[in-house]
Amino acid sequence: MAACYSCLSLPAYQVVMHRLTIIQLRLTITDSKVDKARAEIIFLMTRVRSRGEKIRGFIINNVEKHPTDVAKVTADKFDITRQAVNKHLKKLVDEHALTQHGNTRNRSYKLHPLVEWQKSYLLADALAEDVVWRQDVVALFGQIPENVLDIWHYGFTEMFNNAIDHSEGAALTIQLKKTATSTQLALYDDGIGIFKKIQAELDLLDERHAILELAKGKLTTDPDNHTGEGIFFTSRMFDDFEILSGDTYFSHKFDEKEDWILERDKFSSGTSVWMKLNNHTSRTTRKVFDKFSTDDDFGFTKTVVPVRLAQYGDDKLVSRSQAKRLLARVDRFKTVVFDFQGVDTIGIAFADEVFRVFALKHPEIEIISIKTNSAVSRVIHRVLST
Repeated sequence: MAACYSCLSLPAYQVVMHRLTIIQLRLTITDSKVDKARAEIIFLMTRVRSRGEKIRGFIINNVEKHPTDVAKVTADKFDITRQAVNKHLKKLVDEHALTQHGNTRNRSYKLHPLVEWQKSYLLADALAEDVVWRQDVVALFGQIPENVLDIWHYGFTEMFNNAIDHSEGAALTIQLKKTATSTQLALYDDGIGIFKKIQAELDLLDERHAILELAKGKLTTDPDNHTGEGIFFTSRMFDDFEILSGDTYFSHKFDEKEDWILERDKFSSGTSVWMKLNNHTSRTTRKVFDKFSTDDDFGFTKTVVPVRLAQYGDDKLVSRSQAKRLLARVDRFKTVVFDFQGVDTIGIAFADEVFRVFALKHPEIEIISIKTNSAVSRVIHRVLST
């Protein structure tokens, strides 16, 4: 039976209203606690989700360097168990961000390709690198920062045009693979070979000498139509840049001090070029160009010459002939930096030809030496003091 508040005496009515007020307050407090608890749960879930995303992001960014021990590296980084890391690895595999190979004990992980593409072109056709870029290649990169796309545009068109104009081959094949962190692109032609052609055109000693000339920049076998800057700047823009031609392999890595040159017993016909770049690098084409410009001159006026490339086998750099090979074409620059990384010693005649004779003939050129050990520094100081 429903209560009739109007029939109650005043004191009784006040008691009832007081009790209703207490009940309402209790309900309000309870609702507030529920809301607070709900907010705490949401906050904790957000933190867990955020931490999980950080862990999975770390795995994605490090799996290429640690394909077999990424679970251990991640566990150490975040102070969690291997079992917890395995849950994140499984999630990434299920989402097709990673691929796994091998059994439990020998399991390894790789980034799952987001894009894999290949196409071959006949060089006899009327090919134009900008048309191939626009019609076949640029869309493969998807949504990447503009500065990254600019680097790919420059590198691809330079290397593709180089094959068209210089390879003397019949066909060119392009391969592209994009993952969550980086993109790789390779070009293969069946021509004469870039190092062999440079050696023949410039009458060099061998194909290793051709790499020394490439490292200086401004090298071309067709000066009427090319500046000779394309390969040089392309090699400096990418995280990894590699060329295999004939029996010679050249590698330049952006974050390593030295270039690598290897000679292979197995001969490779044509030229193969590999380029790799992080999909979110902050590098720009302008930064790379500026690195090799001086003052307000935005031209290609500065070169860094890796002196060790002038060495052959166990030969020491002692003669004036060796120095003259090192100095070939450097008079085209305003600033020449000789990098002595990996050079243990030099002879007096070699140093005199570079730092005194050449300097006297070209007072307009700034000559700088870097990464010299104490033995090399003493020889340079001696010839400059005479």
